[in-house]
Amino acid sequence: MAGEVVHFEIPYERPERAKKFYSEIFGWKLNDLPEMKYTLVSTGPVDEKGMLTRPGMINGGMMLRKAPVKSPVVTISVDNIEKTFEMIEARGGKTLIKRQQVGDMGWSAYAKDSEGNVIGLWQTNPNHKM
Repeated sequence: MAGEVVHFEIPYERPERAKKFYSEIFGWKLNDLPEMKYTLVSTGPVDEKGMLTRPGMINGGMMLRKAPVKSPVVTISVDNIEKTFEMIEARGGKTLIKRQQVGDMGWSAYAKDSEGNVIGLWQTNPNHKM
């Protein structure tokens, strides 16, 4: 559904320190994806496909701090990333990283809002089999 917050990202300087912090304090389950230099974060109980089983919860990711993700980012679901970029730019925002493929699940992108905050965009591939 477009407009929903569907993901978050937390950048880190020292991977092991950050992973230990979040897993020990909040009980988050972490799954490293070395080929993507990314760590998937499960914030609560998940089913066999890795999807959260409690409504209202979201999962996220962690990665090395670098532009444009220098502070935590929320990712918002959109129907069409390119059209969303047009609306963002027409209202004072800016495209930071154009649409990029994420496996067969969909596409991600980054923008800057009218206040200078970095936001993530997510477009689900309608042909993805869950």
